[in-house]
Amino acid sequence: MTEPPGGTGGSRARRAPGEEEAVGSWFELVAPRTLVDRSPRIRLPLSLGDEVFVAAGDSVQPGLLLAERLRHAHLEEHGRRGQPFGHEKQITVAGHEWFITGGQRHPLESPATGIVRSVDPTAGLAIDVSGNALHGVLAVGGPSRGRLEIATGADGELRPAAVDVGRAGTILVVGSRVAAETLTRARAMGVRGVIVGALSGKDQRDFEASERRQRASVHHLASFAVLVLDGVLRRPISSPVMKLLETLEGSEVAIVGDPPALLFQDPKGRIPEAPPGWVRARSGPMAGREGHWLGPAGQRRFGAAMHLEAGFVRFGEGAPTPVPLADLERLV
Repeated sequence: MTEPPGGTGGSRARRAPGEEEAVGSWFELVAPRTLVDRSPRIRLPLSLGDEVFVAAGDSVQPGLLLAERLRHAHLEEHGRRGQPFGHEKQITVAGHEWFITGGQRHPLESPATGIVRSVDPTAGLAIDVSGNALHGVLAVGGPSRGRLEIATGADGELRPAAVDVGRAGTILVVGSRVAAETLTRARAMGVRGVIVGALSGKDQRDFEASERRQRASVHHLASFAVLVLDGVLRRPISSPVMKLLETLEGSEVAIVGDPPALLFQDPKGRIPEAPPGWVRARSGPMAGREGHWLGPAGQRRFGAAMHLEAGFVRFGEGAPTPVPLADLERLV
């Protein structure tokens, strides 16, 4: 059988009679990804030593004090020591009285407008947000609020020297990747958060270690969060997501960790949509590239002699290329 132009996937496997019809709509087999989630439910973590100031059913606004978190909380059995010290809360477990003690308390503020649905020290504080969410795959730190600012292009990288006090109070879009040194400097300069396409495992560990040292210090710093949109491998921010972020530039947004997302109100302009047939390679050797879906390619042989269902995608002005369906995503 003749290979289609641009084919790189080896021979095409034969199909049994009627198998083509059983597959249904091929484009729908491409993994869907929601660009904007309406009215999401978020959870903010709590612990037994925290003092909560809201209840289920309460309306909240950005910046409203929800709770005071107890730093360095630990349990001490009643009667094991003399005079109380630090911030305390007494609980009874299995007939034994315990003190929850710790250091200073720091505030937990509402990241967005919404309604409190539940308050539970073990499950956290659940809020139904009156707004929208752009989901990522990972959030470190937070929750945090700030004014959205585009610092680099979709495939750019922000260097530490480019961050100064003039960006204080902002949440920066920093392109395809960011180093731990840039995150540490951004926090020190008063930046409230960073949105990035990818964050390597090493940079994540280095930044989390820096965060632990900051939390162990005496002085409380403003919250800071990092939202990772795709994963650990460097790739550009997808064009529909970048257009959405450009639409939101200058508006107040928030980053939360459960689920990892950017929260925002309806922008002044229309929320961008992906062109019909738009697909993006989310994994594999073409990860990060965007193209147009042309149709099914059947089973194709790829690396390690694996036969996978594939589709033809045109990347830019190039010839149609077979790509495994499992490597693709589409926006809904």
